[in-house]
Amino acid sequence: MKALIAYYSRTGENCSSGSIRKLAQGNTERVAEFIQEAVGGDLFEIKPEKEYPEDYYETCDVAKQELRQKARPAIKEVPDASGYDAIFLGYPNWWGTCPMVVFTFLGAIDTAGKRIIPFCTNEGSGMGRSEKDLMALYPEATVEKGLSIHGTEAAHAQAAAAAWARKFA
Repeated sequence: MKALIAYYSRTGENCSSGSIRKLAQGNTERVAEFIQEAVGGDLFEIKPEKEYPEDYYETCDVAKQELRQKARPAIKEVPDASGYDAIFLGYPNWWGTCPMVVFTFLGAIDTAGKRIIPFCTNEGSGMGRSEKDLMALYPEATVEKGLSIHGTEAAHAQAAAAAWARKFA
């Protein structure tokens, strides 16, 4: 299996067990690195052209508006995904699904025949409806059962992420 580990992760202000704290490395990025260590593959960070606000609550408002509008915010770069048969797809759960910038990424690559293997970080909402949304929007791909990691546990989730990822290797 040739895998691309594509992820969007938020640094800076994040919600952590009900309070706001600053993260130098985003939770989803950390889990993506654990997956790469376990199964190999290439890391790709999904970066929006326009950064989200530094303030956590302002970002929540922007994310909610993007979801309502089904926006597809521009991203800085699109990788050539043609040589990959599996895409481990990481994201924080925002308003019950993937951030819209993640859908921008998927819409920019050919997902036909690929396995999309989602993983998300969250503060208690699990995968939300993200797996269903991925299946509905990308029916030409196979969407596997995802992994949900509580954000405050991400730094210590290496074993869980590795065991889960190896199921798909």
